[in-house]
Amino acid sequence: MTDALTATTDTSDAIAYFARKLRHETDPSDVAAARAAGEPITLIDVRSRASYDQGHVPNAIHLPGGELAERHAELAGLPNLVVYCWGPACNGATRAALALSQLGYPVKEMIGGFEYWAREGFAIKTADGRTRRPIDPLTAPLG
Repeated sequence: MTDALTATTDTSDAIAYFARKLRHETDPSDVAAARAAGEPITLIDVRSRASYDQGHVPNAIHLPGGELAERHAELAGLPNLVVYCWGPACNGATRAALALSQLGYPVKEMIGGFEYWAREGFAIKTADGRTRRPIDPLTAPLG
């Protein structure tokens, strides 16, 4: 077995790593649960206008990543900032979270992005109104 696959009995580094990671990430299920519980969450969609118009999380603020430097003041005082992009293959949310952190905002990244929000069957908003996609059984339990 190579060193890359060998587990160590000292878990302190792993504990610190995963705890740190969870302080800066969330996922669609946790965001949906927090919203359902009435927790104030400010979702920020950092994709292009065309992407946002195609579908987004209801009540998400549209603030493309390229406009953060000019428009970040619009976020001042808003609670629990959570950024998202397309999905796991898109690093736009990571870039936006970094930029907002550098500007002094506490922020989390919604891993999975809009793709997993929609695939887990949560409400989405399109030009035609509010809707839901069928739950993808590879991402969430059916029923």
